[in-house]
Amino acid sequence: MTHRQPHLCYRTVRAAMRLVGRTRCPVTVTGVEHIPATGPVILAGNHLAVCDTFFLYAAVPRAVAVLGKEEYFTRPGVGGRLLARYYRRLGVLPVDRYGGPSAARAVLDTGHGVLHGGGLLALYPEGTRSPDGRLYRGRPGAAALALVTGAPLLPFGITGTDRVQPIGTTRLRPHPVRIRFGPPLDARALVQGHGRRADGFPTTAALRETTLHLMHRIADLSGQDFLDLPAPRKAPPAWHSPHQEG
Repeated sequence: MTHRQPHLCYRTVRAAMRLVGRTRCPVTVTGVEHIPATGPVILAGNHLAVCDTFFLYAAVPRAVAVLGKEEYFTRPGVGGRLLARYYRRLGVLPVDRYGGPSAARAVLDTGHGVLHGGGLLALYPEGTRSPDGRLYRGRPGAAALALVTGAPLLPFGITGTDRVQPIGTTRLRPHPVRIRFGPPLDARALVQGHGRRADGFPTTAALRETTLHLMHRIADLSGQDFLDLPAPRKAPPAWHSPHQEG
C-alpha cells in the first residue's frame, strides 16, 4: 500500500478499531508527531497479539502496509482464498518466515517496493508474536531497508494487546492499550565505519549494530525486558510448503 487511497476494507477496519479504542479498549497514543505526513517511512515495533496491526491502523493517520506471515495467504479451500483477499485489501504483504536467504531477499524487495512508492511500511523485527511478553532479538530486515533506501526508521512500542487478545483467542477483551512512537533513528550515522560490501549492501556488522540499537529503543518504548535471543517459533502449518534455501 502506497500513498494511494486505501481500500474500503482498510478504511472500514480502521474506523471500527477507532470506535473500539473509544469504547471497549481505551487507547493512548503518543509520539505520532514523529511520523512524517508524506514520503517513505518504516515503522518497527514489538509484537504481542494479532490485533497489534489493527490498533496500529487506527493510531497512524496514514495508510499502513504491513509485512505479515505468509500463512495468512496459503490456507487451503475457499475460506483460505477469501482470507487471503481480505488481508490483501488491508495492505498486508506476505512474508515467508521459513524460506531462508531467498525468502529474505524477497522480503527486502517487497518492502523496497512500498517505500519506493512513497508508502509507510510497518513490520515486527522479532518475526513473530512474543510468547511470554518479553522482547526478543530482531531480524535485520528493518535495518537493511533503512540503510539501503534512506527511509526514516521509527521505533514503536505497544502494550496491553496481549491482554486484549491473548495468544490462541480471537475475541477482543476490554483492556487499555498504549502505543508510543519514538523519534527516527539515524541508521546511517549508527554504522559509520562499518562500510558496505562490494555490491553496496550494508555489511553484517552494520545490520547487527543498527538492529540491536533499534531493539533497545523498542524496549524503552514498550517497557519490555529485552533478550538478545531468537524468539521461539511454532513449526509451520501442515499446508505450508517452505521454499528451499538458496
